[in-house]
Amino acid sequence: MLFRKTFTTESDIIKSCLKGERKAQQHLYESYSKKFLAICMRYVKDKDLAEDVMIEGFMKIFEKMSQFEGKGSFEGWMKRIIVTQSLLTLRNNRNLSMEVNMESHLEAMDSAYELNHMEAAELMDLVQELPVGYRTVFNLYAIEGYSHSEIADLLGITESTSKSQLNRARNTLKQKIADQQIKERRING
Repeated sequence: MLFRKTFTTESDIIKSCLKGERKAQQHLYESYSKKFLAICMRYVKDKDLAEDVMIEGFMKIFEKMSQFEGKGSFEGWMKRIIVTQSLLTLRNNRNLSMEVNMESHLEAMDSAYELNHMEAAELMDLVQELPVGYRTVFNLYAIEGYSHSEIADLLGITESTSKSQLNRARNTLKQKIADQQIKERRING
């Protein structure tokens, strides 16, 4: 008869992972991989690259697990590592440059828009279409909950640049939503 260890608490998983138990590491990976892949995909559009980022993030989680002090949530601690790994990938990959040519992206007009009929998935698709710099700051601020000061430190930019990128991301999203609604009105009459 095979004995299969089950992990009933977060503390059990952490202790077992710290001992290097593969079953605990596998359990942790299986419990969070889908959620963390979704986070990576918010920053890195390419699914294969996002999977690589997630795996590298998990390697760092296992490597640094002894540094988790039990203050705050373990999931939050892991999530921060995954986000940081995603940002490092953006920084190190020349094809994913954070720079946005302001002239090439027109400021969104202050048009009326509404989210009444828009699903969350549709909105996230629009976020994915944003230029890398806009998308990264928007994700960090609006979705991950980082402050502009933290974003500035993470990305090596000024707080005012972070605020500007967020404002431009919001305006671009407003315009995309308005454009999408105009298309729907034309189609639906």
